[in-house]
Amino acid sequence: MGNMIGSGVFLLPAALAPYRGVSLLGWIISAGGSIALALTFARLARMHPSSGGPYVYTRLAYGDLAGFLVAWGYWISIWTANAAIAVAFVGYLDPSIPSIVRTPALGAALAIAVIWLLTLVNALGVHIAGRVQIVTTALKLMPLIVVGIAGIIAFEPSHFVMAPIAGAGTGHLGRDILATATLSLWAFVGLESATIPARDTVDAGRTVPRATVVGTLLTTAVYLVATIGVMSLIDPATLAQSPAPFADAGRTIFGSRAAAIIALGAAISCFGALNGWVLVVGQFPRTIAQDGLLPPAFARLSRRGTPAFAMVVAACLSTVLVAMNFTRGLVALFTFVILLSTLSVLVPYTFCSLAGFILHRRNPAAIWSAGATLTCAIAFAYALFAIGGAGAEVVFWGFLFLLSGLGVYAIVAR
Repeated sequence: MGNMIGSGVFLLPAALAPYRGVSLLGWIISAGGSIALALTFARLARMHPSSGGPYVYTRLAYGDLAGFLVAWGYWISIWTANAAIAVAFVGYLDPSIPSIVRTPALGAALAIAVIWLLTLVNALGVHIAGRVQIVTTALKLMPLIVVGIAGIIAFEPSHFVMAPIAGAGTGHLGRDILATATLSLWAFVGLESATIPARDTVDAGRTVPRATVVGTLLTTAVYLVATIGVMSLIDPATLAQSPAPFADAGRTIFGSRAAAIIALGAAISCFGALNGWVLVVGQFPRTIAQDGLLPPAFARLSRRGTPAFAMVVAACLSTVLVAMNFTRGLVALFTFVILLSTLSVLVPYTFCSLAGFILHRRNPAAIWSAGATLTCAIAFAYALFAIGGAGAEVVFWGFLFLLSGLGVYAIVAR
């Protein structure tokens, strides 16, 4: 839950607002598909409780090349996600420093600065990063629950008309549902994270599946309540332009002081999520490098025992991504980056959705049922569905990013 509830739900209402009621259908589809994926990962964790998550399942099922491409795509999804989380963090500083946040170049510079700050924090050691994470995780649920419940109490049906606002969407219900489902999937990225440290988890075959499924179900409930609440409180056209939707919703009910407090809470949540994913973006490629599928430098530890080299490489890539796209504006930049990150993580999800079929054939003793087949088929169909909703531009860039890994694989394999 801590990894999933980061920046996504705090800024997504603005990205989804132009679609009005259609976005709720997108949320429902994303939730259903994500639960199917969670059940699939839970089953894989029972069959092979090994560290590495999507990468290790794909490598076991399809071999080294597929395992590498999935690891490459997942790694791309993390450092692109870090760029998006940093952008969301800056957006929620709007009540405090609007002159910076509303100037694209300055906002991008601040997002880049926080990426490097947390890279430094994590490079100094896991204990420091852990302390930061504990504090921020404890604070992140408050603005979601307060604003969500208040908005549901003041529910406004006119904000949920089943048609996008003028000039938004495609004008085709099916394509609009597809787009909103892909956007909202961003908020579920991380549902597989309990599988990554399975080797260090007590009774992993039982604990990891429970954490994955229960965590996804509870997160779904929080997301639906929070999103409906914000959309009830703010007119869709206004919400679409908001750099801090929950703060604006809090201002509507509780006044400016409450809005500032909620914005700060959301910023702290984004800060904490970025801290956690900066840790992951260093640790994940280290596992791949130890298996010989990434250059050895990624497995190298600093004098403080952290994969500082891998963190610095990821921070450089996140910096370039923010710098190249800052002219889009804050909400548009966030939307583009989360679509790119979501597409990158959908590649591992697609491979893993069918890995169980192959692994079960190699281990007939593993329990498999008609329900397992149906769940995997739904997860696979949903992953393809979400890839289609990302849009041509995002699929283009995501495909190039993925294929760029072949050069690295060729060098390492040689």
